[in-house]
Amino acid sequence: MNFSSHRKCLVTGGGGFLGLYITEQLVARGDQVRVLCRGRYSRLDELNVETIQGDVRDAGIVGQACEGMDVVFHTAAVPGIWGPWEHYYGINTVGTQNVLNGCLQANVRKLLYTSSPSVIYDGKDHLKVDESYPYPTSYLCNYPRSKALAERAILEANGRNGLATAALRPHLIWGPRDNHLIPRLIERARSGRLRRVGNGQNLISMSYVENAATAHLQAADRLEIGSPVAGQAYFINEPEPVRLWDWVDEILGQAGLPPLKKQISATLAYSIGAACEAAYTLLRKKSEPPMTRFLALQLSGSHYYSVDKAHRDFGYAPAISVAEGMRRMFVAK
Repeated sequence: MNFSSHRKCLVTGGGGFLGLYITEQLVARGDQVRVLCRGRYSRLDELNVETIQGDVRDAGIVGQACEGMDVVFHTAAVPGIWGPWEHYYGINTVGTQNVLNGCLQANVRKLLYTSSPSVIYDGKDHLKVDESYPYPTSYLCNYPRSKALAERAILEANGRNGLATAALRPHLIWGPRDNHLIPRLIERARSGRLRRVGNGQNLISMSYVENAATAHLQAADRLEIGSPVAGQAYFINEPEPVRLWDWVDEILGQAGLPPLKKQISATLAYSIGAACEAAYTLLRKKSEPPMTRFLALQLSGSHYYSVDKAHRDFGYAPAISVAEGMRRMFVAK
């Protein structure tokens, strides 16, 4: 079945970084798109898509957005490494349950959830891990815990009321229009607050944003009750990992900054992270600590993932290379 035959698609968080690329690709191939987002975005107006302003925590507005849709791409979420459980749980877990309920009530046929590899992160190095890796029994921060609860609910609902569900786990999304990861790296380097953590040899997966968006469309194309995709989770990233700190130095070079010289050990970073968490909790500070245990492990350890399952089940194969992605990102700036 050809999904692109003018299907009606809802993209939650369709004004965000990944969500906007999904929206653009759907529009480009002729699908009818509705976006649920909290703000107003000029690019959505340019695309002439229907926009509903609202929060995924509002079950009523979510139900309204799901009405009449053939497929829902649920990308709306709050990321981060610090913050109260209620905030992450409300948006990422309850919000996802609202989307799931809205799909079931509106007889939507397909629901594709944007998850994260952090849902299985247990603090250890992940070396070409595949989707058989289990969920951990505990988490170092609230974001992955809230996303894991949401992912499990989505996958467990597969087949209910004729709804086919799947989850994609893009890792370290980057590219043009990123207003979070790359700008923060550059700002910290310019202010002298960025340190290489660990020995600098750790390998990581990353996902260029246009490739990640295409993967969502490819997965939705194959998602049907009884298909290999239904009820499954998939890692999405470039097939080959990169050395994290070499990549960071390349980004800094593109921004006219020198390579990083300052370095701290993984053990010291973890200890600083633990101390920061204790102090911020004691003082009830709402701002994000400069270091946490989760961040120290992510910056010093290796974590890269196999995309063999995504390639086999829905033909995932990144069309845009890392080199071309870097060119597009800095030309766009």
